[in-house]
Amino acid sequence: MPAPGSTYANRPLGPAYPPPSPTAARSVAAAVVTALVATLLLFVPTTAVHAAPVLLSQGKPVTASSQEHYGTPATSAVDGNGTTRWSSAASDPQWIRVDLGAVTQVSQVVLDWEAAYGKGYRVELSTNGSDWTTAFQTTTGDGGTDTVNVSGEARYVRVYGTARGTGYGYSLWEFKVYGETGGGTGPQLPGGGDLGPNVTVFDPSTPGIQAKLDQVFQQQESAQFGLGRHQFLFKPGTYNNLNAQIGFYTSISGLGLKPGDTTINGDVTVDAGWFNGNATQNFWRSAENLALNPVSGTNRWAVSQAASFRRMHVKGGLNLAPNGYGWASGGYIADSKIDGQVGNYSQQQWYTRESTIGGWSNSVWNQTFSGVEGAPATSFPEPRYTTLQNTPISREKPFLYLDGSTYKVFVPEKRTNARGVSWNGTPQGTSIGLDKFYVVKAGATAATVNQALAQGLHLLFTPGVYRFDQTINVNRANTVVLGLGLATIIPENGVTAMKVADVDGVRLAGFLIDAGTVNSPTLLELGPQNSSADHAANPTTVQDVYIRIGGAHAGKATTSMAVHSDDVIIDHTWVWRADHGDGVGWETNRADYGVRVYGDDVLATGLFVEHFNKYDVEWFGERGRTIFYQNEKAYDAPNQAAIQNGDTKGYAAYRVDDSVNVHEGWGMGSYCNYNVDPSIRQDHGFKAPVKPNVKFHSLLVVSLGGMGHYNHVINNTGASTVPAGTSTVPSTVTSFP
Repeated sequence: MPAPGSTYANRPLGPAYPPPSPTAARSVAAAVVTALVATLLLFVPTTAVHAAPVLLSQGKPVTASSQEHYGTPATSAVDGNGTTRWSSAASDPQWIRVDLGAVTQVSQVVLDWEAAYGKGYRVELSTNGSDWTTAFQTTTGDGGTDTVNVSGEARYVRVYGTARGTGYGYSLWEFKVYGETGGGTGPQLPGGGDLGPNVTVFDPSTPGIQAKLDQVFQQQESAQFGLGRHQFLFKPGTYNNLNAQIGFYTSISGLGLKPGDTTINGDVTVDAGWFNGNATQNFWRSAENLALNPVSGTNRWAVSQAASFRRMHVKGGLNLAPNGYGWASGGYIADSKIDGQVGNYSQQQWYTRESTIGGWSNSVWNQTFSGVEGAPATSFPEPRYTTLQNTPISREKPFLYLDGSTYKVFVPEKRTNARGVSWNGTPQGTSIGLDKFYVVKAGATAATVNQALAQGLHLLFTPGVYRFDQTINVNRANTVVLGLGLATIIPENGVTAMKVADVDGVRLAGFLIDAGTVNSPTLLELGPQNSSADHAANPTTVQDVYIRIGGAHAGKATTSMAVHSDDVIIDHTWVWRADHGDGVGWETNRADYGVRVYGDDVLATGLFVEHFNKYDVEWFGERGRTIFYQNEKAYDAPNQAAIQNGDTKGYAAYRVDDSVNVHEGWGMGSYCNYNVDPSIRQDHGFKAPVKPNVKFHSLLVVSLGGMGHYNHVINNTGASTVPAGTSTVPSTVTSFP
């Protein structure tokens, strides 16, 4: 979003990963999946008891009997990278051994063989590295991926090959050991505890609530790149005569299981007085799980990117424009009920998912709805409404609540073809006690956080800024990583901030990753390269997880988010290479790629990606879907040559690789504001192969005030923005091909 004085203020109303080799299509037993989903939907809140097995071996010390050549060391079998391997000499026997760090209970070993596999081998366990017991053996191995269930205590796990399946040695892409605990040394970390100094909890009898809200707002109103982080939590009950003004890095939430459990007779307000009535920089804040009775009958929520409005019940109208109806640049509503009309006014784009509204006014450029009761019908290109009756797959964001006097995190279940809010009737999902979470507070180190994960704990980040010198490794299925108050992770020394293993049902929600000053190859990785497990029944979700490169300091990262796992749901993210603030410049905050999707069947609902030096989004996986996409090309390209892409002028804002056969997108826009060199031309905003099952609906490109132009919308289709001159009128394509 723009720096002060940019054309936004004058808008009219109205090393990177290589592309993967093609993967075989998955075969899914539809009847079985349907039955599983039906079973899941019967669940009501319960307390989780048994932790899922943890991936124990990744990154641990490993040795082997031999190595084929210098490029295939034993460490490559436990690095989480499916494109690197260990291979042995071509003789029998051979072995590879991993040290888990401490004696622990192991339950499963997964062997991902390369073409040179073991026909005969044993899986052996040891507590001391000298005395071995056989947990599994076979003489009929046939390669591929072997998943072996074992049972026993071990610090060391060894695969001992007795007969090769080929004339070569033994070769493993990955050697994975799973168990119930992390095998770390030292005392066990406790779960639960207090929520730290930056979480303020109110009940209806608390004195001075308005004064506390005002105090924090005064600190945070214009603190766009400050260090303050705040979370307000309201216990169930009724609160009268409040106006909670929400500034930067501030979140407000109710602690009931449903929005109606916590009612504010008053407002939760975002306005833009700090920026002279321009709301295009109202980022990084949220409101969740409250019922509001607005004083005037209409609540004001004038925001732009990275500002979610979830699980809210507004008993009146909702105004998305600032006082005076100045500019605003897009936001997100999910799982909410607005009894009155949503006044869109000057909002240039917006995405609303699975909600109920009393009506909607004005379309400007791009207003997209999925599963919204009361939404206007599709009428793109004028008015610019794009409406899907249902959202194909969704799962609401986890949230903190009170069960009596006990804090728990509610984890909603997956929904299929959903419409309307999830909280009519009994909420469906699982409750996890806070004692199952490691509560991350000031002073926590990456080593401690990883130890907590290895123990089987979930993570609750309290509001704060955390500088981590190691990657946070989320290796256990169904792990919840939840941030309060826009908790912020800064990776140091060029590490990846967070990696998620190729496991089921991880939930990442409510935090910001801010690139460090040393270039990171990636900031968030979902699954290692060449992940292939089927997670359709229990997908990983990424919700209100934001990524920033520059703005607060001169951050750098080659790729911001890499999605290798299948079936991931990205539900509202803003991935932003900064165009204003500190540490901003074409090379100063270099970031070539925003989001790169390699996994199959990935769904993005509410995808905001902006200003990258090359491609903002690239999609290599099959059957990907995006519902709503908002993009701006990098403002600061110094000249045409800087963005020349072979014979193509400019890098597409959203590119689907030529290898992809099935892909679909709805409600997608790209804007250019080349304010350093307004003569720059983009050949197109979108690039995709021309195939029957690669489809797009409601596409647009916009030149902001004539600062650079697009020659086409997608490929060579769609009118140039040049004839519009400086009038900021979109060029549209209703459907493609």
